[in-house]
Amino acid sequence: MVITPYLIIFMLVVFALLFLFLNTVDKRKWLSALISIILTPFVYFYMFYPFVNIVSNYHHQKYFNSEAWVEKPALRYEMIDNTIESDTLIGLSKQKIKNLLGKHEWLSWNNTKKDFDSNKWNYGLGIEPGAFNDKKECVEITFEKDIVATLTHYQEEITYENEKE
Repeated sequence: MVITPYLIIFMLVVFALLFLFLNTVDKRKWLSALISIILTPFVYFYMFYPFVNIVSNYHHQKYFNSEAWVEKPALRYEMIDNTIESDTLIGLSKQKIKNLLGKHEWLSWNNTKKDFDSNKWNYGLGIEPGAFNDKKECVEITFEKDIVATLTHYQEEITYENEKE
Protein backbone atom coordinates (compact mmCIF):
# COMPACT_ATOMS: atom_id res chain seq x y z
CA MET A 1 0.00 0.00 0.00
CA VAL A 2 1.28 3.44 -0.93
CA ILE A 3 0.82 6.08 1.75
CA THR A 4 -0.25 9.33 0.10
CA PRO A 5 -1.39 12.68 1.50
CA TYR A 6 -4.96 11.87 0.41
CA LEU A 7 -4.88 8.59 2.35
CA ILE A 8 -3.69 10.34 5.48
CA ILE A 9 -6.22 13.17 5.18
CA PHE A 10 -9.13 10.80 4.55
CA MET A 11 -8.05 8.49 7.38
CA LEU A 12 -7.95 11.51 9.73
CA VAL A 13 -11.42 12.55 8.59
CA VAL A 14 -12.78 9.04 9.18
CA PHE A 15 -11.06 8.95 12.59
CA ALA A 16 -12.54 12.34 13.57
CA LEU A 17 -16.03 11.29 12.49
CA LEU A 18 -15.78 8.00 14.37
CA PHE A 19 -14.44 9.78 17.45
CA LEU A 20 -17.29 12.31 17.39
CA PHE A 21 -19.86 9.54 16.92
CA LEU A 22 -18.43 7.37 19.68
CA ASN A 23 -18.29 10.38 21.99
CA THR A 24 -22.08 10.58 21.80
CA VAL A 25 -22.30 6.95 22.98
CA ASP A 26 -19.80 7.16 25.84
CA LYS A 27 -18.27 10.31 27.35
CA ARG A 28 -14.94 8.65 28.23
CA LYS A 29 -12.64 10.26 25.66
CA TRP A 30 -9.80 7.75 26.09
CA LEU A 31 -12.17 4.86 25.31
CA SER A 32 -13.67 6.68 22.32
CA ALA A 33 -10.17 7.44 21.00
CA LEU A 34 -9.01 3.84 21.46
CA ILE A 35 -12.06 2.38 19.71
CA SER A 36 -11.76 5.00 16.94
CA ILE A 37 -8.11 4.09 16.34
CA ILE A 38 -9.04 0.41 16.08
CA LEU A 39 -12.11 0.94 13.87
CA THR A 40 -10.68 3.62 11.51
CA PRO A 41 -8.88 1.23 9.09
CA PHE A 42 -11.93 -1.05 8.87
CA VAL A 43 -14.40 1.77 8.31
CA TYR A 44 -12.08 3.42 5.79
CA PHE A 45 -11.32 0.34 3.67
CA TYR A 46 -14.73 -1.36 3.91
CA MET A 47 -17.10 1.64 3.82
CA PHE A 48 -15.51 4.95 2.85
CA TYR A 49 -13.10 3.79 0.12
CA PRO A 50 -15.67 1.61 -1.77
CA PHE A 51 -18.22 4.45 -1.63
CA VAL A 52 -15.70 6.94 -3.08
CA ASN A 53 -14.85 4.48 -5.87
CA ILE A 54 -18.51 4.03 -6.75
CA VAL A 55 -19.33 7.73 -7.05
CA SER A 56 -16.04 8.94 -8.54
CA ASN A 57 -15.33 8.79 -12.25
CA TYR A 58 -11.61 8.03 -12.11
CA HIS A 59 -10.10 5.49 -14.50
CA HIS A 60 -6.59 4.52 -15.51
CA GLN A 61 -5.03 6.11 -18.58
CA LYS A 62 -3.12 3.82 -20.91
CA TYR A 63 -1.03 4.24 -24.04
CA PHE A 64 -2.48 3.07 -27.34
CA ASN A 65 -2.01 -0.66 -27.94
CA SER A 66 -3.52 -2.25 -31.04
CA GLU A 67 -3.83 -5.72 -29.50
CA ALA A 68 -5.63 -4.41 -26.41
CA TRP A 69 -7.90 -2.28 -28.64
CA VAL A 70 -9.06 -5.33 -30.58
CA GLU A 71 -9.14 -7.85 -27.72
CA LYS A 72 -10.80 -5.66 -25.04
CA PRO A 73 -13.18 -3.19 -26.71
CA ALA A 74 -14.90 -2.38 -23.40
CA LEU A 75 -11.66 -0.85 -22.08
CA ARG A 76 -10.81 1.37 -25.06
CA TYR A 77 -11.83 4.47 -23.11
CA GLU A 78 -8.59 4.03 -21.12
CA MET A 79 -6.49 4.55 -24.28
CA ILE A 80 -8.41 7.22 -26.18
CA ASP A 81 -7.22 10.32 -24.29
CA ASN A 82 -3.56 9.53 -24.88
CA THR A 83 -4.26 8.50 -28.48
CA ILE A 84 -5.90 11.84 -29.28
CA GLU A 85 -3.34 13.97 -27.39
CA SER A 86 -0.33 12.29 -28.97
CA ASP A 87 -1.78 12.24 -32.52
CA THR A 88 -0.92 8.53 -32.70
CA LEU A 89 -3.36 7.83 -35.53
CA ILE A 90 -3.24 11.17 -37.38
CA GLY A 91 -1.80 10.78 -40.88
CA LEU A 92 -2.37 7.03 -41.17
CA SER A 93 -4.17 5.49 -44.15
CA LYS A 94 -7.54 3.71 -44.01
CA GLN A 95 -5.83 0.37 -44.52
CA LYS A 96 -3.40 1.01 -41.66
CA ILE A 97 -6.29 2.04 -39.37
CA LYS A 98 -8.17 -1.11 -40.36
CA ASN A 99 -5.09 -3.18 -39.47
CA LEU A 100 -4.61 -1.41 -36.12
CA LEU A 101 -8.20 -0.95 -34.93
CA GLY A 102 -10.15 -3.51 -36.93
CA LYS A 103 -13.13 -2.83 -39.17
CA HIS A 104 -15.17 0.23 -38.24
CA GLU A 105 -18.18 -0.50 -36.04
CA TRP A 106 -20.46 2.00 -37.77
CA LEU A 107 -20.32 4.89 -40.21
CA SER A 108 -21.59 8.41 -39.54
CA TRP A 109 -24.70 9.60 -41.35
CA ASN A 110 -24.32 12.35 -43.95
CA ASN A 111 -27.55 14.36 -44.23
CA THR A 112 -26.59 16.04 -47.50
CA LYS A 113 -26.02 12.72 -49.29
CA LYS A 114 -28.78 10.94 -47.32
CA ASP A 115 -26.37 8.04 -46.91
CA PHE A 116 -23.59 6.80 -44.66
CA ASP A 117 -20.29 8.65 -44.94
CA SER A 118 -17.46 6.20 -45.68
CA ASN A 119 -14.93 8.82 -44.54
CA LYS A 120 -16.22 8.93 -40.94
CA TRP A 121 -15.59 5.71 -39.05
CA ASN A 122 -16.89 5.21 -35.52
CA TYR A 123 -15.74 2.90 -32.76
CA GLY A 124 -17.30 2.21 -29.37
CA LEU A 125 -14.95 2.77 -26.44
CA GLY A 126 -16.95 1.14 -23.67
CA ILE A 127 -18.57 2.66 -20.60
CA GLU A 128 -16.48 4.52 -18.05
CA PRO A 129 -17.04 3.16 -14.54
CA GLY A 130 -19.09 5.25 -12.16
CA ALA A 131 -22.40 5.11 -10.35
CA PHE A 132 -24.04 7.99 -12.20
CA ASN A 133 -22.66 7.35 -15.67
CA ASP A 134 -25.43 6.94 -18.25
CA LYS A 135 -23.37 7.52 -21.39
CA LYS A 136 -21.07 5.35 -23.47
CA GLU A 137 -17.83 6.63 -24.92
CA CYS A 138 -17.26 6.71 -28.70
CA VAL A 139 -14.69 8.04 -31.14
CA GLU A 140 -15.20 9.23 -34.71
CA ILE A 141 -12.24 9.04 -37.07
CA THR A 142 -12.50 11.44 -40.01
CA PHE A 143 -10.57 10.75 -43.19
CA GLU A 144 -9.60 13.27 -45.85
CA LYS A 145 -8.22 11.70 -49.05
CA ASP A 146 -8.03 8.32 -47.25
CA ILE A 147 -5.74 9.74 -44.53
CA VAL A 148 -6.81 10.29 -40.89
CA ALA A 149 -7.46 13.99 -40.37
CA THR A 150 -9.17 14.14 -36.96
CA LEU A 151 -10.30 12.01 -34.05
CA THR A 152 -13.39 13.22 -32.22
CA HIS A 153 -14.19 11.80 -28.80
CA TYR A 154 -17.90 11.97 -27.90
CA GLN A 155 -20.53 10.38 -25.66
CA GLU A 156 -23.85 8.76 -26.53
CA GLU A 157 -26.81 7.81 -24.40
CA ILE A 158 -26.83 4.14 -23.44
CA THR A 159 -29.78 2.41 -25.04
CA TYR A 160 -30.88 -1.18 -24.70
CA GLU A 161 -32.61 -3.29 -27.32
CA ASN A 162 -35.57 -4.15 -25.12
CA GLU A 163 -36.35 -0.54 -24.13
CA LYS A 164 -39.73 0.74 -25.27
CA GLU A 165 -39.78 4.18 -26.82
